[in-house]
Amino acid sequence: MPITLSLPSLLAQLSIPGLEDDPERPISSVDPGYFELLERNSHIVYPALGLLVLGLVALAIVQTAKNQDLDAATRTLAKRRIVEELRRFPAGLETPELARSVGLERGKLVQILNQMVEEGLLLTHITTQQKTVWRVKGVGDRS
Repeated sequence: MPITLSLPSLLAQLSIPGLEDDPERPISSVDPGYFELLERNSHIVYPALGLLVLGLVALAIVQTAKNQDLDAATRTLAKRRIVEELRRFPAGLETPELARSVGLERGKLVQILNQMVEEGLLLTHITTQQKTVWRVKGVGDRS
């Protein structure tokens, strides 16, 4: 008697853990009812999850933008400290040293420094070591 192996007969003999017809087994996420519920309501569940993720991303972006902005009084005080510090060093300062002496994070400091360059208060140049040097306009050897 020849033994025939076919894919459907092999699959019928396999036992998948958690899907036995044992009345005493615990109900788990492998329960077919759970998957049927998801399949029946997938047109609601997945778009809702997508909207939730988009909402969380938008909230994170708004919070980040809000945390990076300084209020007007803090910005003015920081500008004054920057100008005072740069007047002490007529040749200018690089961003890390200026951040340490003024006490601001580099990101916020560079944002304020770029605004001050646009306002015409500061000058900037890049050294041969690719470092940005900031100095007060009108102070130092190059005006």
